[in-house]
Amino acid sequence: MKKIILFTCLVLYTFISWSQTQKIITYFNRPVNNTVSSGINAIYLNKLFDDTLIAYINRAKYTLDIVVYSFNETSSISSIFEAINNAYSRGVAIRWIYDGSSSNPSISTLNSNIHTLASPTSMQYGIMHNKFMIIDANSANTSEPTVWTGSTNWTSTQINTDANNVIIIQDKEVALAYTTEFNEMWGSTGIVPDSINSKFGPFKTDNTPHSFDVDGTIVEVYFSPTDGTNSKLQHAIASANTDLYFGIYSFTVEADADTIVNRIEHNVYAAGIIDPTSQSYPPYASLSPVMGDNLIKDNINGLYHNKMLIVDPSEPNSDPLVFTGSHNWSASAETKNDENTVIIHNATIANIYYQSFYQNFTDEGGTLINQSGIAPISIPPAIAVYPNPCNEFTSIKISDPSLFNKTKIIMFDIIGKKMYPYISKNYNSFVIDTRQQPEGLYFLQINTFNTIEIKKLQVIKWN
Repeated sequence: MKKIILFTCLVLYTFISWSQTQKIITYFNRPVNNTVSSGINAIYLNKLFDDTLIAYINRAKYTLDIVVYSFNETSSISSIFEAINNAYSRGVAIRWIYDGSSSNPSISTLNSNIHTLASPTSMQYGIMHNKFMIIDANSANTSEPTVWTGSTNWTSTQINTDANNVIIIQDKEVALAYTTEFNEMWGSTGIVPDSINSKFGPFKTDNTPHSFDVDGTIVEVYFSPTDGTNSKLQHAIASANTDLYFGIYSFTVEADADTIVNRIEHNVYAAGIIDPTSQSYPPYASLSPVMGDNLIKDNINGLYHNKMLIVDPSEPNSDPLVFTGSHNWSASAETKNDENTVIIHNATIANIYYQSFYQNFTDEGGTLINQSGIAPISIPPAIAVYPNPCNEFTSIKISDPSLFNKTKIIMFDIIGKKMYPYISKNYNSFVIDTRQQPEGLYFLQINTFNTIEIKKLQVIKWN
């Protein structure tokens, strides 16, 4: 009985730690630095965005609405199109919008019965640059509607090489807002697109709600070009009181740079990474003399494809936020392209993105000055559990390879009863077979030499 009470207390502590982020999950495909974590570690998925995406596709029960600029998979990633086709075969209603001006070669691998729609290629229009997927938006079970978004296109290079982030929001109202945007481009609410009524780019209207309460976190959602997204970006920059960080692929709007310069002039610490393609535009010329070594051009293999702003991660009382999505800081994104943006007002999420930026900046050769007043601490190795929720299998990856052979994993159910699933080793990960476990919430006690960490695991039996 004492063991169960002690375990329950540990579980409750884990719940408290998770409470601000359990419905908003983020992943990064370049290394992160957990030594600057405020409590919840950022997760680096090394060439595993594809597997995680497939896990979310596999959880769809009713509908999948997909809006992705580019879909081009090769043998270097797991098969996304097979997961889509399998979802269709089990009865999931699938609708897919893609950019009509790019090749999208993997569209042809989809089941021919899946309805797709290409964006227009007229002179008045830019590109359909969105990257989002909506899962089960209209499900009566409010734990099922989910939006997958971020900066990542569904290509082998974007998943494995280019710097990107993924953010997943489990919330019905957010999913319905994204569905409204989808339907406007699709031209109908049905399974078949209506090209006569469909509207893209500057022909759309601002017809979605923009502010949501996701489990106590304020989340803003904007779609370009109708929603004045760049003004929201400038407002977010201007809200910085202590520090701000940005990582951006295409940065061409000088007013955004001017807003950053203004904050620096008001003693806000700023650092940024840009892709070299932005070096020739006015913002770089404006920021470089002011920021000096705190403005870095990406020199690592692949594109620096993020589109992210982090405000006040070092000051929890100053509305820390993250701005991310598909929207580059460019005139085309603001006025012609179809884009999607989320702004997350949450200190934990801001710190998680800061952990990613911190390591990105260091890997580029830069040095950041800690603004929190708290020195980075030595913490246990990062442990990633994915997919989570899972259906048949889940993997556990430990960031420190030297601890792999010293690690022991024990699984408990919600009341502290020990479970005995089959656990195997696969390269540098543990794989847990959950096929024999009943649906429900479990806890993994992960002993890594001289530390113990508890991770929760949700097992869902998808049809």
